[in-house]
Amino acid sequence: MVDVHTKKQRSYNMSMIKSRDSKPELLVRSLIHRMGYRYSLHRKDLPSKPDIVLTRHKKIILVHGCFWHMHDCRYGRTKPATRPQFWAKKRQENRERDERNINKLKEQGWTVLIIWECQTKNVSVLTKRLVAFLDPTASANCPLVP
Repeated sequence: MVDVHTKKQRSYNMSMIKSRDSKPELLVRSLIHRMGYRYSLHRKDLPSKPDIVLTRHKKIILVHGCFWHMHDCRYGRTKPATRPQFWAKKRQENRERDERNINKLKEQGWTVLIIWECQTKNVSVLTKRLVAFLDPTASANCPLVP
């Protein structure tokens, strides 16, 4: 299938996709900050430069875009019509790299939580999930939402 945009327009569109400070990431950071937690961002000394690092608690939160990391939701199952082989390979490599990096983080003693972009749509459920992850003693009141 032929792209509906010119090469220049497609390049511009792709350049506007953020890898940091995306709306879902900013929302998660805001919620965590309001809960009273302090954190580091994108620490270069850790595998994958995690989005949010809570050093004192030895916890990491990764905020993944559903499309880019192939989440099993309607956004993650989308298949581009243009260059489908390229995108399938690219997205699969992202998923494999994520798995390797998460394993490395766990080997280093970190506890990792992945927040998917689609899970940021319902703020109350997201808040309960964050509370359960960050404060295990509160998990009886805030069950972990899958």
